Amino acid sequence: MEKDFMRLNKFISSCGICSRREADKLISSGRITVNGLIPLPGDSVSDTDRVCLDGKEITLKNNSTYLAYYKPVGTVCTKNDPHAKRTIYDDLGESGSLTYAGRLDKDSEGLLIITDDGKLIDAMMRGRNAHEKEYVVTVDKKLSADFLSKMGKGIYLKDLDKTTRPCKIWATGEDSFHIVLTQGLNRQIRRMCSELGMDVKSLKRVRIMSIVLDDLNLKPGEFVSLSDEAVKKLYQETGI
Repeated sequence: MEKDFMRLNKFISSCGICSRREADKLISSGRITVNGLIPLPGDSVSDTDRVCLDGKEITLKNNSTYLAYYKPVGTVCTKNDPHAKRTIYDDLGESGSLTYAGRLDKDSEGLLIITDDGKLIDAMMRGRNAHEKEYVVTVDKKLSADFLSKMGKGIYLKDLDKTTRPCKIWATGEDSFHIVLTQGLNRQIRRMCSELGMDVKSLKRVRIMSIVLDDLNLKPGEFVSLSDEAVKKLYQETGI
């Protein structure tokens, strides 16, 4: 029977250890062995090889796939768009049954949770569960106390005929702020700012529930498998 091979850095990432970029560093530093030998950068492994990190065997995660992905600006959250120059699935290298909980528009960047676990996706997307998503935003004008107060209390969005839920918001600079939402209306932050005469210059999602982008050490376009502990925490937070 023909063996299935995988690049070593992808294998390490798929074990939930780190990103591919960080996996390359582990390989170069000699902390990874394959069948007891030090591998070379770019080596591939099969399912019969024994891969160890610091002497401890690491294995691929079974069953469902759980990825944390840093979506870059300009990349589209779609599988089939003939007009899109680049989609998130170009970075993932596959489409399959993987999907995401809470899209980011083309001009935004930041954290996406991507999985083929439909039960988790449904639980994360259920608006009544009020799961937190945190963003860093820069706008085109100086912030005022009135702006922050109105954003925090909720904004009526005329084109959607909905009022946003009250949210946490705090200034981080003259024209920048953090905001924590518990709902996911289409282009919500951009619409909220527009209602108050502001245009968003940059928008980055930095947290989804207990998953924090800075903790993952990812660059735009990179992804990593979530650890078993992280997935378990998401299950606890969603009540499934």
